[in-house]
Amino acid sequence: MLKIAWSPMFAHALPEGHRFPMAKYDLLPEQLLYEGTITETNLFAPAPLPERFIVDTHDAGYWCRLRQLELTPSEIRKTGFPLSEELVNREVVIMNGTVQAALFALEFGVGMNIAGGTHHAFTDRGEGFCLLNDIAIAANYLLNYKSIQKVLVVDLDVHQGNGTAQIFQNEPRVFTFSMHCGHNYPFHKEHSDLDIPLAEGTDDKTYLAVLNNTLPRLLDELEPEFVFFQSGVDVLATDKLGKLGMSIAGCKERDRTVLELCKRHNLPVAISMGGGYSKQIAHIVEAHANTFRLAQQIWF
Repeated sequence: MLKIAWSPMFAHALPEGHRFPMAKYDLLPEQLLYEGTITETNLFAPAPLPERFIVDTHDAGYWCRLRQLELTPSEIRKTGFPLSEELVNREVVIMNGTVQAALFALEFGVGMNIAGGTHHAFTDRGEGFCLLNDIAIAANYLLNYKSIQKVLVVDLDVHQGNGTAQIFQNEPRVFTFSMHCGHNYPFHKEHSDLDIPLAEGTDDKTYLAVLNNTLPRLLDELEPEFVFFQSGVDVLATDKLGKLGMSIAGCKERDRTVLELCKRHNLPVAISMGGGYSKQIAHIVEAHANTFRLAQQIWF
């Protein structure tokens, strides 16, 4: 069965006019339930992740200051969210959502988190709507506790996965692949194991050609045991923060490419949703919903 992490905590209250579309975390499961892609039995509510798994990845001093709400105003500003106890509790639940999705992927082939994809969180700081890095935490969980020896991170959010790249810069068991808009946030890029910066306005045909020329080769050369897929939909032409030129149909084909390759190689994959900032939230929800529809079709 397709298992999907979701909690009412994901749709965290923000000040009026904030540009992060928190409503998608309620609208997305509502849409998937309404259309019959999933039922309530597909959803699971994660418990908070025990902090020992957080400090396997993040600096203990940073985690302590975050937990005690002691970040500096500059640090808080870089995260993009007002800091609160409720926000930190939300993040800890989201982290376990991806850990549990990874464990379900080991069992069923695929596991999903309606939130997550927090790839701008570094070992010792947060940035860009990311306080803790769920993909990194879950990857380290598999390395440390599940005897996985080779992980591939496929990050197709429009923004480079800079935090993930930094966290795993000296970890040969994790290969970080980020395909993103080159001239976009973060303006100081880290070094992933493979970075593919794309030109502004890149369309469906060009994007999919690059992906199809890259990912099959990576799977053949690396022979990973597990894949984490950051499936941000901020690649859409309608995205306010994206700068690429993809359609919803093209974004769906991107996801189909990744998921069918994982299935063909018998590779378990954990999927985190990542970003999406189109002016019309219906575009965000539809593009995200396609990822779930494909996972359901391909595996079940």
